[in-house]
Amino acid sequence: MKTKLFLITPPFTQLNTPYPATAYIKGFLNTKSIDSVQADLGIEVILKLFSKDGLLNLFKVSGLKFQDSKNTISDNSKRIFALQDEYIKTIDAVIRFLQGKNPTLALQICQEDYLPEASRFAQLEELDWAFGSMGTQDKAKHLATLYLEDISDFIVECVDDNFGFSRYAERLGRSANSFDELYEALQQELTYNDEVLLSILKERIETIQPTLFLISIPFPGNLYSAFRSAQWVKKHYPEIKISAGGGFPNTELRSLSDERVFEFFDYITLDDGEVPIEELIANIENPNHNSFKRTFLLEDGKVVYKNNSLKPDYKQAQVGTPDYSDLPLDKYISVIEIVNPMHRMWSDGRWNKLTMAHGCYWGKCTFCDISLDYIKIYEPVAASLLCDRMEEMMEQTGENGFHYVDEAAPPALMRALALEILRRKLSVTWWTNIRFEKSFSRDLCLLLKASGCIAVSGGLEVASDRLLKLIDKGVTVEQVAKVTRNFTEAGIMVHSYLMYGYPTQTVQETVDSLEMVRQLFEAGVLQSGFWHQFAMTAHSPVGMYPEKFGVVKETEVIGTFANNDINYIDSTGIDHDKFSFGLKKSLFNFMHGICFDYELQDWFEFKIPKTKISEDYIFNALEVAEDFNIKATAKIVWLGGKPSVDHFTKSKKGNSWEMMTLTFHDKKESFSIQTNKKEGEWLVAMLQKIAVTNIKILTFQEIKSDFESNLEDFELFWYSKPINTLREFGLLVL
Repeated sequence: MKTKLFLITPPFTQLNTPYPATAYIKGFLNTKSIDSVQADLGIEVILKLFSKDGLLNLFKVSGLKFQDSKNTISDNSKRIFALQDEYIKTIDAVIRFLQGKNPTLALQICQEDYLPEASRFAQLEELDWAFGSMGTQDKAKHLATLYLEDISDFIVECVDDNFGFSRYAERLGRSANSFDELYEALQQELTYNDEVLLSILKERIETIQPTLFLISIPFPGNLYSAFRSAQWVKKHYPEIKISAGGGFPNTELRSLSDERVFEFFDYITLDDGEVPIEELIANIENPNHNSFKRTFLLEDGKVVYKNNSLKPDYKQAQVGTPDYSDLPLDKYISVIEIVNPMHRMWSDGRWNKLTMAHGCYWGKCTFCDISLDYIKIYEPVAASLLCDRMEEMMEQTGENGFHYVDEAAPPALMRALALEILRRKLSVTWWTNIRFEKSFSRDLCLLLKASGCIAVSGGLEVASDRLLKLIDKGVTVEQVAKVTRNFTEAGIMVHSYLMYGYPTQTVQETVDSLEMVRQLFEAGVLQSGFWHQFAMTAHSPVGMYPEKFGVVKETEVIGTFANNDINYIDSTGIDHDKFSFGLKKSLFNFMHGICFDYELQDWFEFKIPKTKISEDYIFNALEVAEDFNIKATAKIVWLGGKPSVDHFTKSKKGNSWEMMTLTFHDKKESFSIQTNKKEGEWLVAMLQKIAVTNIKILTFQEIKSDFESNLEDFELFWYSKPINTLREFGLLVL
């Protein structure tokens, strides 16, 4: 019997764009002509909940709670319940607006007498000043988001306390060393959200009639819904085989031993999914096949891990282009939750997700799970193939925005990708995650910008050179400042991941780190950031060798279910939690360009030491002159067009010589340079040879040799005013 696959992402991940795991797998299955259908049950559940019919039902169900006098209900929920007619009347129009289908509604929303308002709108007074830089559409999106969050608060209090827009029952998936709590929750009556989810799942299963049901579990916030979905299918369609994979199993379930998990699933696979799924299909079609790749299953009542397949994993060039068909791409909703530029990109707009390389080219950061294959095995994809995939996805989705979801995109590959995009004259918008390494020169950043790169995010982590060395980040604070300056001056937004509470981090280092961050924002070289508290994970160097980092695990016991986050004791004995509020509040203000003159002490309610960082540390780092020595092997590229040429004669003291004026037009302005005739003719010919649309790229040495075959003093010419002008307008040294 031919296998038919049904692939789902269970509630919830993002509202604005599909999580890409099922699209990656479907793209691979297409290369093997294997029939599959995918669904994002998260967006489908949200659209059913947040609709006229959904709210009618919601208020009907919640009414029972209001009728019972024993229940204590907040004034906020009472207000929402009293305004239910207003919510029911407006919900469909608001959802259509957030789907980009009803843009004129923005004018009404912004008048602030259209949407019913509850407690979330109280924060508007604090944010009013932020809307000066937001247009009508953005402000309306933010107000509509607050409106949805009010309804969400009502759901949590009155109907289903596990609800959350980008996660569901996340608490049950976090540090779930034991399966007991989740198992117990799955024996309870269905929640309101469960009923909505399972009604959609029932309809899909009946229509598709799959033989293999694959559930991607990216995060702890998808775990409960994944098990609920599997439980329902097991009960009603026991003949369908069910498998789970994705980010959560890959990091958390590597030592799984609880047999009860297999009351819900037949298989759980780890790491790259292509070969494991191929082997599952072979086992379903031929029970004697008995070959598995990185797969947990139950045998004789015991959990076993089988990895006896002789098939190697596929190279990245062989896995196909992610396929987003079956997903309701026109129904995702863009929200603006908080006025953080990078978080806004995460939640606003539809992004096609792609990967430049499998794994991480650096692979050394001591807080990261570098022992796992998804980071450890580094394999880049050729720029030409990436562009092929981009063109294919634009054709399929109608969207030209791309989020490259790499651990850290390699600079050399980013350069090659940018050149290929410009060669093909593609109009795309893209962003990715990077390391702030010195390869990101001013000119490389300008090239990336020209190709459509609008933002990068990277880890500054702890802004302390001692701790960056301990983390093995391979960067210094000074270097980060220069790189962020290069991106910023090119017009590329920079977001920085920041960390506090790293093992052995002192209070002084936390304060100094905050001062570094303050100066980076004040210098205008960072536009966005977010503080994360350090978490010790089982597959990172810190988790594997804690004694090297001055920490001790609280227990060596390995749980029977999830094992990733590890509780530990830091030798410093510092309570890092207490810094959380002050760090985040200060950053919120810095992002909006205010409060740089506040004393650091003002952000904390407890005494902190004075910073030891000089007040002009970052300013001085940015003042250091760049090295103008150009390597002979450096690539030279011209982003501009062909100039128009005028000849004229220049005379001085009885001597005359022929000159040329070259006039260039870029998107913003026109400019001219003047050279003597011979150098001008050489330059016009050379600009055509180094135009970015050419396949062959010349090196600095090749250009120098070409010049010196007929002319003299190349260095004098290269550092002359005409060339300096061209350097400002797109003559790049890469």
